[in-house]
Amino acid sequence: MTTSRILGIDPGSRLTGFGVIEVDVVNKPSVYVVSGCIRAKSDSLPGRLDEIYTGVNEIIHQYRPTVCAIEQVFVHKNVATALKLGQARGVAIVACVQQGLEVYEYAPNQIKKAVVGQGHANKMQVQYMVKTLLSLPGVPQEDAADALAVALCHIHSIDN
Repeated sequence: MTTSRILGIDPGSRLTGFGVIEVDVVNKPSVYVVSGCIRAKSDSLPGRLDEIYTGVNEIIHQYRPTVCAIEQVFVHKNVATALKLGQARGVAIVACVQQGLEVYEYAPNQIKKAVVGQGHANKMQVQYMVKTLLSLPGVPQEDAADALAVALCHIHSIDN
């Protein structure tokens, strides 16, 4: 199989970005498939985690990715926020693994370096480069762009 469909995930406890791209591993062109956000609306954390799990499962069933790339948790100033982010990330990973996807994890600086060329790029730079690299007609929403950047980072990692 020369093509791979990559699901990129930018986890969050209220807003989880996702992006699916396809790449021909021989010729390397990246093709945009879909992107968006899972908007968890529940007031309780367990309810939001359920919505994220369900949303990731729906994306997998609809778009049939062959692999998942997800952003690693980075250290927050607020420990409670970091714990919630880790739980959101965990349910997304479980959804992928239960559907048979191999999961790859990338640090935020690694993702930015792969897409923008520097590890401390800002959100607007990431959005612009994702738009450019995938030949999108417009700039994707911030969380969706971050998820697409994770998927693009995975492509760069399989190049090496």
